[in-house]
Amino acid sequence: MFGITIAIVIGVISGLFFRNDILISNSDDIVNLGLCLLLFFVGMDIGDSGELFSKLKKFGKKIWLLPLSTIFGSLIGGYIGSLFTTLSVGEGVAISAGLGWYSLSAIELSKISAELGSLAFLTNVLRELFSILSVPFIAKYIGSLESVSVAGATSMDSLLPIINRNNSADISIVAFFSGITLTCSVPFLLTIILNIFNIK
Repeated sequence: MFGITIAIVIGVISGLFFRNDILISNSDDIVNLGLCLLLFFVGMDIGDSGELFSKLKKFGKKIWLLPLSTIFGSLIGGYIGSLFTTLSVGEGVAISAGLGWYSLSAIELSKISAELGSLAFLTNVLRELFSILSVPFIAKYIGSLESVSVAGATSMDSLLPIINRNNSADISIVAFFSGITLTCSVPFLLTIILNIFNIK
């Protein structure tokens, strides 16, 4: 989180005081390259987790209900949020489709507008911060699966240690699976929503 904050601050300072026409004119290509690298390393994480798939077999098909309900709940949250803000329904749903993956959603939505990209970044970062604070409480008083769901895509990485510390080992496996599934679904989900609501 600290590294991301520093990167943003450096980017803002660079944009204000050290404008580089070559970088600005090629920013879309650079962003796409960074996005491809990001997705490549997500794929490596999945491939590196060979034992995950054998451990997940005992849960059966019902394990898919957690990421699916997380997606559904997040999109409903985005819809409800749009009713109380100046965002359109499509924009609200698109922002919530980041599922906590702030880097990807911010990059994709910033191609439409800088404001929308910034809002997607802040919304998904705040979701992660809220999850860090609330997972112990949710795991103790509401339920283990609910504590995984609130973390969204981050349940496979930054939130996994907190989920693991407050739940059983089996839930950690489910959390990792859910996080991978949500992470892989974000690019497709965002594209579908942008097309459905004709956001350009």
